[in-house]
This record gives sequence, C-alpha cells and structure tokens, in this order.
Amino acid sequence: MSLLSAASRAGPSVQRTVLPGLVPFYASIETPRYKADKVVKKAQPTAPVISGRWVRKGEEKSRQRKRLPPFKPLPMSRKIEDFFDEKTMANFEVSTLTPHALRDPESVGQILQITPPENDPLRIFGLPRKLHSEYQILTKPYTVVREITKQTVDFLQKARRQPSSGSRVVLTGRAGTGKSVLMLQAVEHCVQDGWVVVYIPRGIRLVDSTTSYIYDLRSQTYLQPAYSFQILQRMLTVNREPLASLQLADDLVLEKQTISKGTTLERVIEYTISDKARALPQAAAILDAVMRSLDAQKRFPVLLAVDEFQALYHKTTYRDPHFQRIQPYHLSIPRLIMEYASGKRSFSRGAVIGALSLSQTSFTLPLELRDALDLEDLDAYPISPFAKRNKEMFAYTEGLQKMAVPEKLTLAEAAGVFEVWKGTKVVGRENYFFDEAFLGKYTESGGNARDFVWKGILGSLDM
Repeated sequence: MSLLSAASRAGPSVQRTVLPGLVPFYASIETPRYKADKVVKKAQPTAPVISGRWVRKGEEKSRQRKRLPPFKPLPMSRKIEDFFDEKTMANFEVSTLTPHALRDPESVGQILQITPPENDPLRIFGLPRKLHSEYQILTKPYTVVREITKQTVDFLQKARRQPSSGSRVVLTGRAGTGKSVLMLQAVEHCVQDGWVVVYIPRGIRLVDSTTSYIYDLRSQTYLQPAYSFQILQRMLTVNREPLASLQLADDLVLEKQTISKGTTLERVIEYTISDKARALPQAAAILDAVMRSLDAQKRFPVLLAVDEFQALYHKTTYRDPHFQRIQPYHLSIPRLIMEYASGKRSFSRGAVIGALSLSQTSFTLPLELRDALDLEDLDAYPISPFAKRNKEMFAYTEGLQKMAVPEKLTLAEAAGVFEVWKGTKVVGRENYFFDEAFLGKYTESGGNARDFVWKGILGSLDM
C-alpha cells in the first residue's frame, strides 16, 4: 500500500469531526415539508381609477399593448382654420418628367414633376428613407434636373445597346450630394423609355437580418424566400408588359412540378403569387430563373439599380449555426446582385447602377469597395495600409467604375430646389425677402443638397 492511499484513508473527515460541534442539532434532522401557508391577498377594487376615470379590471394592461390608431385626414367639416383654405394651398404647375425633358440640353435647373401611375417604381419598389421623408412634406414628388442627370441619361442611352458587363457604375460622393435622387431620375427615365427595371431602394434590408433565411444544401447558400417573393411581385407590377412577351429560357424544376421552357415570365411569376404557400420556399429559385431569362433575351434593355450599395460588401447581421456572421456572398440575393456588379453575370443589353449611402453608420464604406473605386477622399478617418482585406470580396468588385456626383449644387440647380419649396408654399410668407434667404441658406450649407434643404430651408424659423 502506498503512502498516498494510507494518507487518504487516515482518520475521519473534517465535516464529521468539526461540523457536529458547530451546527445545532436540529439543523441536521430532516423535518417534514408542508405546503406554504396561503397568503391572503388584499381585495382590489373592481374598477380602479386611472387618470381621472374608472376602467374595468385588466384593461390597464391591455391598453398598453394597443397600437396607436392609424393616421386619418380630418373631415372637411372640421377644417375651419385659414390654413386649410383652398386659397392658401399651393397651385404649383411645372412640366412632367419624361425622357425627352431629361435629355433636353436646356433643362439644367428645371423643375420636373413625377406623376406616378399605379405601376410606377416610386409606388411599387418604394424610396430611400430620407427621400421618402421629403416627398411626404411636399404635396407631390418633384425633382430638379442637374448636369450630372444629363451625364447619367447619356450613359444609359449608350448602355441600352451593349451588355451590362461594360456598363457597371457606382454613384459616389459625400453624404447629401443627391445620389439617391439621381438614381430615382435614372429609374424613372428607364421605365418610361421601355426598359425592364429592378430597383432596390434600401439595400441594407438585404443584409440586416430583417427577413427569413434558410440554408440550401444544393447551392450551398442561404436563401431569402420572403424577400425573393417580394422582388418577383414588384417586378411583375412594374414590368408586366415586357414580361408578358418574354419567355423562360430553360425548364424550371421545382419540388412538385416543372415549368416548361417557353412559358412567359408573366405566367411564371403569376404562378408564384397565386400559390404563395407552396411557391414561397422556392421563390429564390424562381427569381434566379427569371433573371437568367432576362440575361438571355435581347428585346428589352434591363436596369438593375441598388441604393445603399455599400451594405452588400459588409459582413451581414445574419448568423450561421455557429453564431458567426454570414458573408454577403453566401446569401442568395446579395450574391445575385454582386455577380451582376462584378460582371460574372450579365444582361445582353442593359446596365447596373449602385449608389453609396455614407450617412449609414452601421454599414459604412468597406475597405474592399473603397480600394476598388479609389475613394480615399471619402475616408471618415485615416485607414491603415495594414488593415485586413477580404480577398474573396475583391472578386466581386472587379470592373466597377465610379460616377462622382458633384459635392455642390450650382446656383441654377440650387435655385430650382429653392423654387420647389417656395412654390409649394411649404416655406415662405407674403412679402418675404426670398432672394436674401436663398443666398444665405446656400452659403450656410456650402452647396450640399441635403443640408440646403433640411438645415437651411426647413431648419429656418424665420421663413
């Protein structure tokens, strides 16, 4: 027997020798367990008083869960103030936005009104948040033609005759220079000029984990069925006429049926919408088949426009089973867009346009996109050359070109913007010094379009 085993067996334990002398006798005896005595609750009134009125029992909790009622306009019988008088409402009549008006060489600084029909991209695809807020204040959506607008229209005129692999640009510039408005002008021009348009105004929604996702073993990517279904639905609403004449390029094999080659794209998408419960899990595959059919056809040019484009080159907020953040090229829709942006996939005729949104703090400009577009002047802070880059991400930035949006409005362009807010009577009053106010706000904002509107015109208390 070893010394260790002898030492481990020697004598009683500390608990057996010391604790009985310290712990009282009754503490070591297991006493029977009885149910706790019932606590008599104080009687509560059936109708407690809250904020000066009687409410029913339990109503106070349910009231907290109720949502605010939806906004409804006032009836005409209650509009008795002078503010609602028709004479004080704006009667601002300007030309309508058309492709010819945008191409007019003398249209710089001219105000154009967007008159969206029921299937207009502005209604169906939506708008970026900041632009949506402006159009909520205005009575109608207006836009001002800029010099960069004419350059973009010329670019689209050339792109409609060549593959999209040679027409891939990113609108760059500092925050508030008007990149989202410029993209909206391009989208409206293409819709009215006979293009097939796919417009995504809020690219961050593709990567911020707001929609469902599921792993697909066949493609080894994470599918986004709900968002794919929405894109198909909106594509059909906006582009019903061209999609009715375009056909499926290959057989589409689904779980319980096969859609044969030659079926019109309109019928393919209508099948998805009509049988949503069964088609929703396969919406990503249907979207991919529709986009491949658009690649093959040559009858209509195709525009793929994505705002908040830099978010697609960030690590997403989606998580894998190991709780690691998923790369964007492992998600179905961001990967699809990045393949068109890098030229891996291409439309026979058309263009791909992205727009940066540098006011987003959660999805800033990534280093890979910054290096590919040579955007050192947009750095918010010094970037170390030793900062880590993702080599796989560089493959999705090849061939991208930048189209720099001017940082300042010209006087003619700023005068047009000022006239929009003055003409709609959002700001201003009778016998006001508009010339002095215009020059003052233009100088204060430094010509920045967003600051000129929000911090200058709308932020003033004396107008």
